Amino acid sequence: MSKELAKTYDPQGIESRLYKKWEDNGYFHATVDRSKKPFTIVMPPPNITGQLHMGHALDNTMQDILIRYKRMQGYNALWQPGTDHAAIATEVKVIKALKEQGIDKNDLGREKFLEKCWEWKDEYGSRIVNQLKKLGSSADWERERFTMDKGCSDAVLEVFIKLYEKGYIYKGSRIVNWCPVCKTSISDAEVEHEEQDGFFWHINYPVIGEEGRFVEIATTRPETMFGDTAVAVNPDDERYKDIIGKKLLLPIVNREIPVIADAYVDKEFGTGCVKITPAHDPNDFEVGKRHNLEEIVVMNDDATMNKNAGKYAGMDRYECREKLVAELKEQGLLVKVVPHSHNVGTHDRCGTTVEPMIKQQWFVKMDDMIKPAVEAVKNGDIQLLPKRMDKTYFNWTDNIRDWCISRQLWWGHRIPAYYCDDCGEMVVSKEKPEKCPKCGCTHMTQDPDTLDTWFSSALWPFSTLGWPDKTEELDYFYPNDVLVTGYDIIFFWVIRMIFSGYEQMGKAPFSTVLFHGLVRDSQGRKMSKSLGNGIDPLEVIDKYGADALRLTLITGNAPGNDMRFYWERVEASRNFANKVWNASRFIMMNLEGMEITEPSKDQLKPADKWILSRVNTLAKDVTENMDKFELGIAVQKVYDFIWDEFCDWYIEIAKVRTYKKDENKESANAALWTLKTVLTQALKLLHPYMPFITEEIYCTLHPEEETIMLSDWPVYQDAWYFEKEEEMVEHSKDLVKGVRNVRTEMDVPPSRKAKLFVVSDDASLRETFETMKEAYMTLASASEAVVQADKTGIGEDAVSVVIPGATVYLPLEDLVDFEKEKERLTKEKERLTKELARSKGMLSNEKFLSKAPEAKVQEEKDKLAKYEQMMDQVEERLAQMK
Repeated sequence: MSKELAKTYDPQGIESRLYKKWEDNGYFHATVDRSKKPFTIVMPPPNITGQLHMGHALDNTMQDILIRYKRMQGYNALWQPGTDHAAIATEVKVIKALKEQGIDKNDLGREKFLEKCWEWKDEYGSRIVNQLKKLGSSADWERERFTMDKGCSDAVLEVFIKLYEKGYIYKGSRIVNWCPVCKTSISDAEVEHEEQDGFFWHINYPVIGEEGRFVEIATTRPETMFGDTAVAVNPDDERYKDIIGKKLLLPIVNREIPVIADAYVDKEFGTGCVKITPAHDPNDFEVGKRHNLEEIVVMNDDATMNKNAGKYAGMDRYECREKLVAELKEQGLLVKVVPHSHNVGTHDRCGTTVEPMIKQQWFVKMDDMIKPAVEAVKNGDIQLLPKRMDKTYFNWTDNIRDWCISRQLWWGHRIPAYYCDDCGEMVVSKEKPEKCPKCGCTHMTQDPDTLDTWFSSALWPFSTLGWPDKTEELDYFYPNDVLVTGYDIIFFWVIRMIFSGYEQMGKAPFSTVLFHGLVRDSQGRKMSKSLGNGIDPLEVIDKYGADALRLTLITGNAPGNDMRFYWERVEASRNFANKVWNASRFIMMNLEGMEITEPSKDQLKPADKWILSRVNTLAKDVTENMDKFELGIAVQKVYDFIWDEFCDWYIEIAKVRTYKKDENKESANAALWTLKTVLTQALKLLHPYMPFITEEIYCTLHPEEETIMLSDWPVYQDAWYFEKEEEMVEHSKDLVKGVRNVRTEMDVPPSRKAKLFVVSDDASLRETFETMKEAYMTLASASEAVVQADKTGIGEDAVSVVIPGATVYLPLEDLVDFEKEKERLTKEKERLTKELARSKGMLSNEKFLSKAPEAKVQEEKDKLAKYEQMMDQVEERLAQMK
């Protein structure tokens, strides 16, 4: 073997070199090959503004494990990568960068601003891709896409026109999430709900025509009352049946509003009377539609009050709130103020509290489009893992609202709608019309709005493969097989891809969605900038290597469950890597200069057959787990096998034979062949999880091989199933563990060898222990092993170890230096005599018993019981010595 492994495992020294080798050789690249079965994963596109965080690291590690596994199984595996233009995030970053140069976005103008955005994308857009490469992601970077590249932009235009012509896209006024700072509508995905301390203001609305009678409402946003157009009560609420249909006088505004009955109102919550503000609350908006209520917007785009707020016009919403509450109090209409903690929506980009507001926007009609997406999960065409995600999925599809797709931004896909400057006629088309079809005017202006980022990423599974063109790739690699993503974007992205897949392609975009949880800090908190508890995956990689990070993220990971990040666990993963490295070095050093040939079955020792049988079963189990996407369970089995069965047992058993190469060449050859074969299998099973270390070891162990990446995945084979030998070794392991425990308890140094008598009345078991002597004697520090049917010839003072089906006896004189042990026990007896006297003295002292705390007295009683037990043991051992 010409190559050899470095003395110590140094991830920094190998990872970038190996990644370059993989890329240079095109191992990640997949081309259409009809002779192979395709397997496709599409990467959730990270934002071009993004910096790799632990969520990305987990998400991409899981995808890489699956793609490497399928590649080794012989599939034509495509992991389709790409990045997202991230409309708001990028625009915010570019505006901030310009501001630092003293440039205002509006002074620059749209075209110049977009040039700056593209410059920003060119400079920073590839940063996260390079970070994903450091993680070991084996995506097909030759096929990398961007949501605003020409192909994806063509797909967006195609879908917009098709949906518009079908009547699924329309322009209308509905409630949207409005950010008063960024001055744009934003999607639910960009709204972060945070618990905030607020108040319920209880306000009396006078009943018209009934002097002194009021309806008490409770609100967390008093400033919206200028837009109230009704008060609703539940139709079954006995308290309010008599006022349904009556009129109330809206305080301050002095406008008449009706009392309406609507089942939306919860009788048990608050006062049972709800103010209805259709222009500023999504639920009120729906109630308003049902009762034909007027929609009154009371705020400007910057969240200052508009003319509908009367004398409060021009005030900021919170200043208005303060002054309005004071006026209500003055008028005697403020009943009480109750502290109330509630979820408040804030814009994830700028932290501003979002204002639900009625706006003229572009929407996608969802009622019909969502139907195939519901059916697909119901009938199992699409499987959500874990299964409990079905409930979340249906909860959203059952309550779906039309999707607001327009954004008041410049960076993004511009809406392909054009308006006639003269008559206002609107035309939706891919190209700008030369003239107005209604009045013939040649001045047409394009809609200034852009599309929601999710509109383009909803097409990702097919737009990345060349759609709307009918490409070979699209025909071969679509639909994708698996989507791996966090459970937090099930609504915003997963469902949109599903209904888009059915609408545009006529079939599901993928057959399985594997959800993972969040990576939290060691205290279980969500990682965030505000808490300052985020951990940079690149820092972990620099310190411990990508393999250690990957193993940490997957170990103990179950689909859909959050996990906690501990540095100690990364340390443990690094220790495992060291263990694998050192074991591999030991094997290779022993293989050096040896001509190893495959032994016959008869030449294999029971221990060889045992480890072959174990790695054989491991291959079957791991494959089953991975096919069920139980990645955490699979890697735990590989880890346990390598650390425990292979390193701690088999290598230790085989060592004796490798040291005696010249004495018994056949036995040494069988041991070395087994070591190399099992290490090869174990490396392959570990490769998807820890690609770098397995590549380095495998290519050193097999210099004739190009890469482990394209080697065959281990498959279960009947020829390697050895049930009898598995039992034989398990019995030997029981013996070694039992003897080691006794030696530890008696503090016997490892160098002190002892004779073993193995007694069993079971003839087949005796045969096992006879055959396995070579395997267990070294591990049990035995000088000799005698296997017999009864206790004949075993001294009375022998220490016994009971194991399943047998008892092992160790002569006491082999374990103990009698004189030294007597001396030690005598000293221990003297120490315990003093302790017992002290303890008994304290417990017979009335003063101590009456004054000391109960816990202290109990502690002393526990000590006495412990000393008495220890004294019994010492005296028993001394009696044995005599």
